[in-house]
Amino acid sequence: MSNTGISRSSPPAPQPRPGRKPAGIYYYSRRKKRIRQLLAGIISLFLVFSLCFLGFLYVPIQPFEMLRELWVTSAMTTMSHQYLATSLFSQAEIQQIMDNNKAADLGNSHPSAVKTQGTDKDSGIELIDISQKGFKGYLLKVKDPERVKVAATRYLGQVGEKAEDIAKENGASAVINGGVFDDPQGTGNGGQPLGILISEGRILYKDSASSFDIIGLNQDNVLVLGHYTLSQIKQMGIRDAVTFSPFLVVDGKPAITHGDGGWGIAPRTAIGQTKDGSILMLVIDGRQLGSLGATLKDVQDIMLQYGAYNVANLDGGASTVLYYDGKIVNHPSSQYGERSIPSFFIVK
Repeated sequence: MSNTGISRSSPPAPQPRPGRKPAGIYYYSRRKKRIRQLLAGIISLFLVFSLCFLGFLYVPIQPFEMLRELWVTSAMTTMSHQYLATSLFSQAEIQQIMDNNKAADLGNSHPSAVKTQGTDKDSGIELIDISQKGFKGYLLKVKDPERVKVAATRYLGQVGEKAEDIAKENGASAVINGGVFDDPQGTGNGGQPLGILISEGRILYKDSASSFDIIGLNQDNVLVLGHYTLSQIKQMGIRDAVTFSPFLVVDGKPAITHGDGGWGIAPRTAIGQTKDGSILMLVIDGRQLGSLGATLKDVQDIMLQYGAYNVANLDGGASTVLYYDGKIVNHPSSQYGERSIPSFFIVK
């Protein structure tokens, strides 16, 4: 039995400091504050988004106008997403935007201005990466224009072919996609061209029109752009040609001096020629992460930067493809991979 006389008991519970809230109340208050801040942030973002959306629809200042025009032109040049424009804007507004942005009609090119004769042409090909902010792309410079031809699927009128197949069949070192073709609702098989299709002097296809927009090469290896009757095409000695539009540079003059060209942002393919005869083949990827696509104005400006004297837009979108040095260089946008199409420009 202890005789210390000291009794043992539990230590007293700690007391909150004077003026300080208990821990539970403190954390509850801090949580409420965070919730209020979060709600305030959401409301602020909603208001900013609403104001931007209203500005996008109605405010007549340049940044909003440019965004509206890009939105409308991109939507209206697709097969299946035009509702993105038609659900927000009237037909009159859409038509005005399309008209304000389209490339000017500069008429036919003058082949005599381009000199391809009388000099020893370098037979080389140069691949140039022209990627920039917003898109990835490539420019193929073919120094001898005589090497550039038009090739078509072996199953014309039935089914298209792919660039690799065309390269193997024709012994081509480079291939890009070519002209317009029938593709109802984006479900066609790529076998049916439209307009006119000429390969090595042979007319492979022509529709019932009395005249045609041609992108072709004559017997002097000059790129010819213009609107001609069949009789004129024969008289001019056009050896290879497809149909597409618009023409972006004619005799050194740009067709787009304001707006984006009226076709929005998308994958692009174009062909051009410098004044000394070199052929320029351009492809730009689009509709994918890291490369949304380019406007026709972008295409025009890049081609001018590399000395183009005449430039024509070719079929783009899911058709855009560049085969070179045994492989597909770009990344076609179709979810099914490279597309089967009827016509191509090739380098032999």
